[in-house]
Amino acid sequence: MAQRFTRYAFVVFFFLHIPTSVFSKSFSSDGHYQKIDNGVIVHLEDRSPSEAKAVKLEVLSPRIIHVVASPADTFANTKSLMRTGNIGPTPHWDIQKKGTTVLLSTDSLQVHISTETGKIDFYDQHGNPILREKKGGGKSFKPVTVQGEKFYRIQQVFDSPYDEAFYGLGQHQNGRMNYKGKDVELAQHNIVAVVPFLYSSKQYGILWDNYSITNFGDPRDYKPLSSLNLYTKEGNKGGLTATYYSDQNTVSLKRTEDRIDYQYLSDLKKIPGGFNLAKGKAVWEGQISADEGGIHKFMLYQSGYTKIWIDGKLVVNRWRQGWNPWKVKFNLDMKQGQKHDFKMEWRPASGQAFLALRQLDPMKPTGAEQALRLTSEVGKQIDYYFVKGNDADQVISGYRKLTGKAPIMPKWAMGYWQSRERYENSNQLLGTVKKYRQKKIPLDNIVLDWMYWPQSKWGSHKFDHKRFPHPKAMVDSVHDMNAHIMISVWPKFYTTTEHYKELNQKGHIFQHNIKEGHKDWVGPGYLSSFYDPFSAEARKIYWHQIDEQLNSKGIDAWWLDATEPDMHSNLSIKERKLNMTPTAMGPGAQYFNAYSLENSRAVYNGARKANPNKRVFILTRSTYAGQQRYAAATWSGDVAARWSNLRDQISAGINMGLSGIPYWTTDIGGFAVQPRYIHATGEDLKEWRELNTRWFQFGTFCPLMRSHGQDPKREIYNIAPKGTNVYQTLVHYDRLRYRLMPYIYTLAGKTYFDNYTIMRGLVMDFPQDKKARNIGDQFMFGPSIMVNPVCKFKARSRRVYLPKSTGWYDLQSGKFYHGGQTIKAAAPLSQIPLYVKAGSIIPFGPSLQYYNEKPADPITLYIYTGRNGHFKLYEDGEVNYNYEKGSYSTIPFNYDESAQTLTIGKRKGSFPGMLKRRTFNVVWITPNDPRKLNLDRSADQTVTYAGTKITIKKK
Repeated sequence: MAQRFTRYAFVVFFFLHIPTSVFSKSFSSDGHYQKIDNGVIVHLEDRSPSEAKAVKLEVLSPRIIHVVASPADTFANTKSLMRTGNIGPTPHWDIQKKGTTVLLSTDSLQVHISTETGKIDFYDQHGNPILREKKGGGKSFKPVTVQGEKFYRIQQVFDSPYDEAFYGLGQHQNGRMNYKGKDVELAQHNIVAVVPFLYSSKQYGILWDNYSITNFGDPRDYKPLSSLNLYTKEGNKGGLTATYYSDQNTVSLKRTEDRIDYQYLSDLKKIPGGFNLAKGKAVWEGQISADEGGIHKFMLYQSGYTKIWIDGKLVVNRWRQGWNPWKVKFNLDMKQGQKHDFKMEWRPASGQAFLALRQLDPMKPTGAEQALRLTSEVGKQIDYYFVKGNDADQVISGYRKLTGKAPIMPKWAMGYWQSRERYENSNQLLGTVKKYRQKKIPLDNIVLDWMYWPQSKWGSHKFDHKRFPHPKAMVDSVHDMNAHIMISVWPKFYTTTEHYKELNQKGHIFQHNIKEGHKDWVGPGYLSSFYDPFSAEARKIYWHQIDEQLNSKGIDAWWLDATEPDMHSNLSIKERKLNMTPTAMGPGAQYFNAYSLENSRAVYNGARKANPNKRVFILTRSTYAGQQRYAAATWSGDVAARWSNLRDQISAGINMGLSGIPYWTTDIGGFAVQPRYIHATGEDLKEWRELNTRWFQFGTFCPLMRSHGQDPKREIYNIAPKGTNVYQTLVHYDRLRYRLMPYIYTLAGKTYFDNYTIMRGLVMDFPQDKKARNIGDQFMFGPSIMVNPVCKFKARSRRVYLPKSTGWYDLQSGKFYHGGQTIKAAAPLSQIPLYVKAGSIIPFGPSLQYYNEKPADPITLYIYTGRNGHFKLYEDGEVNYNYEKGSYSTIPFNYDESAQTLTIGKRKGSFPGMLKRRTFNVVWITPNDPRKLNLDRSADQTVTYAGTKITIKKK
């Protein structure tokens, strides 16, 4: 016995005194895997240069697995910008080997990895499959060299069943809700915000840790139109008949063209001389056919007015402002050799406009488009996080566990913001706030857009004293009127400014644009560049400059514009990469999508240090994973004032929420305006007002509510005169937003404490309802209100799907509907269809002109019966960070359907200024007693609450 013990002790001593890697490899029976502190590494042998040589699984939580795959036997030490660091102690996990498979298990997951191929399969704790990598592992690496440094073009492919749906990926202007079988390019653009987080209807998420341009779906480049067979109007092969008009009727040039490619600034020199971009038009006509049958993809990139007909059917009808083109994608099922009639008409209607049409052959093998595929241009290795949850909120909570919580925005930011391009002097800005107060239209924030500086001093952050003679007094006057001011701050610097010189002296300015001598579009044109926020020193300097010139004057919020970065619109992707390279961390191509993340970091950290107990608010035009932790909201860029663009914003905002970014907004009314609206009369004026009304109704139920755009002026009283239906409707929805403030601010609290999502795709709350999966023009605003915007001119009704598993009340009329049906909902211009889920408790506050005009007392509780319901009212100091230290209160409300009682539970917590006694008015809404929404009606019951539990029986 002693001998056996001594031998055992020696073995233990031996193993404890050799390196972990040697021990782990020796411990495995075949030497293929290595156990590490928080997971396992599998070493793969006899692999080709394009395959993974080593795969690592790290257990970060019972529901989160970090996967890294390397084309070498070692792993790159690339710093993650999206991760916040250690997310907590490593949870309990086990590992075992069965044949050629290593099994890693937690309390929630089982992960299988092949020691032969590195293929990874994810299962739940019961062994049910969740996600599987493609046979062989689905990992590929193609060597690329960027600025003399070796990288790889990386790709990961997963199998995906036919009925799976995908969401997230940031904000994209494509009108899509479910991305299954679709292609999405993840590249920052004026109207595109990139978040490489994907949510599946199977209730898992993939966070892709790569900063280069990435493709979801088909990664192939589109081909010139000449890749098809092209025929002229006369039937001659070789191209389409292209006719250019100097005006709408006079032909200036007619020729055969086999490609249409005026996509970037560098391409405009190819436009035929004599073609008048402002007044002319161009038409391409003929036939197209393909040598290969199947679904062919087309991508139109355009500005101006563009129409495309195929076989006589209008398939595209779009307008975009001349300087800000974008893509339109459509598919055509083409049989081999079959000809299709083709016609495209382009009216640029601007001194600058862009147009390109490209094509992509069917994907092989057939069905490959259904896979889950992620492909990045530049990377050292494949790096992603698998996040599992029981529902969408748990999955998004996992995303925020990895990338950081979203701070609670200041309460005033939940109110109405007025903006336009632009208030040209302090009198205009102050006059706007004063007029809102005089007209008793609620307002909390006025926005000062670009060019408040002297024309030649962009980047100085200094006010033009001819137009803004007393900037500090102007800010003080805004505050005296109980409003706040947000100001536009760009990362752009003219070379003549002292701020440029300070940053450039330390090597923190990108040089390519300077060396090329490219000037911007302002006045005579000025030489400029952007700073490099990937440098910690540069971030500190950048904030110090803002602090000295703007924060010192009391500015309340920061509008960080052009953070793609967009040094000049309409440059090619190649040129954009060169413009931001090298960064302090590596080539611009490697960090292409992360600029806004680091720029927000500079301002957030600087502002919190400068004013430790004043909540930071940032609005950006670009976003990246993790940006929510810097109190950064996103707006959808310079979208066009078109009905189709309004429709696109709905699914864009929903998918932004499903990407883990909770605060999002849009330019109510659309930023860029068609010429027919600028001095509109008659039918054009009617349509302009109706478009703004419908957009305003939608914006009321976005996480943030902000009107902005170019002329015509965007103030409510400038859109339509007092007394008109449009004016009254705009004011009504503005006031409704403020009456909902207790509800909305509670959602903001839940966003921080519970990692909640305010603007919710129906798939989040009704995951088992398959009809809800593809609906991209309806959404839940919080747990109770379903919003159904109207996106067609003169529409006075729309189809609304009422998800099953619950009943629904029309918010306006109180009428009850059973779920699981599609109804034709009335939509007079004065309202959009809003439905409340049975079992909802909605708190409405008093009428307000600004967020803190009066205490939230009394609060009227609308109880929508039919199911049990609950709501937990959240309150705090509203503008400080005391909530992070536990200074806040919650009051729970619970409705019991069977007992017909409402219980107001014991208040928990407190904060300075908290109302200790308050009044709750109760209004009961039942299926058999429809009652219109009337926030001034007499309550059914009224109770005084002092923080202790009260139960109210429905009368």
